[in-house]
Amino acid sequence: MQDIRWKAFWLLISWAFCCLILGWVTSAETAWLAYVVGVIAYLAGHLYWMQRLYLWSLKPGLNFMPNGKGIWEDIFANLYQEMRRHSRSQSQLSSTLERLRHATSALPDGVVVLNHRNEIEWFNEPAVQRLGLKRQHDENQPIYYLLRQAEFVQYLQSEDYSEPLKLKSWRSPDVTLELQIIPFASKQRLLICRDISAIEKTEIMRRDFIANVSHELRTPLTVVGGFLETISDMQGEVSPDIQPYFDMMQSQTTRMRRIIEDLLTLSSLENNVVLKDETDIAMEPLLNQLLKDARALSLGDHTVTLHMDAKVNIRGSYNELLSAMSNLTSNAVRYTPANGNIDIFWQMQDEQVIFSVQDTGIGIEPQHLPRLTERFYRVDSGRSRDTGGTGLGLSIVKHILHHHQAILKVESEPGKGSRFSIVFPAQRVLVA
Repeated sequence: MQDIRWKAFWLLISWAFCCLILGWVTSAETAWLAYVVGVIAYLAGHLYWMQRLYLWSLKPGLNFMPNGKGIWEDIFANLYQEMRRHSRSQSQLSSTLERLRHATSALPDGVVVLNHRNEIEWFNEPAVQRLGLKRQHDENQPIYYLLRQAEFVQYLQSEDYSEPLKLKSWRSPDVTLELQIIPFASKQRLLICRDISAIEKTEIMRRDFIANVSHELRTPLTVVGGFLETISDMQGEVSPDIQPYFDMMQSQTTRMRRIIEDLLTLSSLENNVVLKDETDIAMEPLLNQLLKDARALSLGDHTVTLHMDAKVNIRGSYNELLSAMSNLTSNAVRYTPANGNIDIFWQMQDEQVIFSVQDTGIGIEPQHLPRLTERFYRVDSGRSRDTGGTGLGLSIVKHILHHHQAILKVESEPGKGSRFSIVFPAQRVLVA
């Protein structure tokens, strides 16, 4: 731009110099007339090329670019080069977009691109098969016009897409779909749809297998345990040399029976997605019961304290929540050395209510925290057996909290203790 201005400046200076020479040869009037005519002609040339530029801008194209004269030649040359670069970039972008669409169409999962108004911008072929979308007919339509299930609409409006949504297909009752929304770009969303029917069938088979095997094992274990108790009660008829073996068998049988009971509880929780005995729970008696049970389990070896800062109740299953909270308090007692402290908290935070158990126990290494709720996962298997754990307690807690739309938070530091917290959502909170 600076070069163009200098060219125009020196052109006007040169013309003025020529007019000065003309005035010296002829007269001042002739020089002024020549200068004015030259400036008018110069401006007229600019107006002409500006008009050509305007006409070209109405229908731009490389083949119709004017050549220009003078400084306009440089302007049109730069504009031509920029148009060529833009054309190449647009071709590359179109090619990349086309390859991306081909790659997305090859994915086994359905993909739907939504704009900020949740309207469909684009979808691939698997989305047609799984969601029943139609080309040209469903584009630019709001997704909730086509997927009308209440669970999906609630999931879409919640804007909490950390977990996928499972739905039975409305096109085939034997098909289970997993839907997940991924925000991207500026308020756009990507809806991923996959068929998880095979996974669901395998999961159902696994649950049924565990439940059936647990039922089958419970009866013979009860019989064996009964015989062992009878033998242990036969004073004087059992040799003292073999009595410890009977006691060991009795202990292991009891442990196996606890594992089976936990497996049956877990299977029942997995199969019952909806709460059946949901009621308004008075939390003060429940928390006092937890305090009493924790002190009884501690046998006076720990200082157990209840801090009930919030006078609120919650709605849910009394038996399930008592089981989950008892699990956390009993774990705190079992994994805290003698003379340690165990604090039970019931607190309000914003619109949520939080139940917490904090201990001064041995703590947990950070790498173990993400896997604590897995079945039979043990931080230290030997220590867990010594304390009577089955490895299923926190898995049961996770499923109970899922029924109540609550989440489990764990904070722990080795050697300093742990804090397990249950965060209940606002819709579960009741005024006491």
